[in-house]
Amino acid sequence: MENYICTTCGTQFRESATPPDHCPICEDERQYVDPDGQQWTTLKKLRKNHKIVFQKKESGLYGIGTTPEFGIGQRALLVKSPQGNLLWDCISLIDDATVDLITGLGGVDAIAISHPHYYSAMVEWSRAFGDIPVYLHLRDREWVQRPHENITYWEGSSKQLYDGLTLYNTGGHFAGGTVLHWAYGSGGKGALLSGDILQVVPDRRHVSFMYSYPNHIPLNGETVEEITATIDPLNYERIYGAWWDRNIMKGGKKAVQNSAERYLAAIQ
Repeated sequence: MENYICTTCGTQFRESATPPDHCPICEDERQYVDPDGQQWTTLKKLRKNHKIVFQKKESGLYGIGTTPEFGIGQRALLVKSPQGNLLWDCISLIDDATVDLITGLGGVDAIAISHPHYYSAMVEWSRAFGDIPVYLHLRDREWVQRPHENITYWEGSSKQLYDGLTLYNTGGHFAGGTVLHWAYGSGGKGALLSGDILQVVPDRRHVSFMYSYPNHIPLNGETVEEITATIDPLNYERIYGAWWDRNIMKGGKKAVQNSAERYLAAIQ
């Protein structure tokens, strides 16, 4: 029995004797099935050909990614906090060396994930650090492919995890789409960890808002206005997107305001 992993989106599935017939996440119009057909791997196989790399992004924040790139290619972020360390978003690979390194940084006390495309091997990560809770928004429960008792579903518009670390349900890309506000990031000016709910674009001065990124399906104006209204009360200087180099290091809040105005003007 194996917990098979979809090679296109990186999602790990519930245990089975043979690979699943299909991947519901990839068959959804926000993702895609590989042109060569559905393909699967396992954690054991992934460990043979891939490794985990780390980058320190700023004091108290570390990026964790996979090389060579796998699945969607996102990297996770480890946020250090006096009350507990939080893993934001997740990746499909985990190994003993990674557990040892992160333990040296104080370990992980909880996991929170922005949306279903980054659920990946969240159960493996939870178990590796002592069955820690994984926080997912209830509105995206249907997309969980490996149900587990360590998953905690939260409801409503926001949930404070630790002092200065609060989840906000913005919707958009998915109904349960979530961003993380780190009040103490950027030297106390605040940081927004957005996954690709707010997608940092190549100029690193704007973000965009999409229903489907690979299929180029935009969000409607009303949804974009709802997203920006949810995060407007927050103070933040920096935005950390879903990939290594997709970050806005200064003027993040103004960048979101300008980007929303530009987006709405374009679709109108």
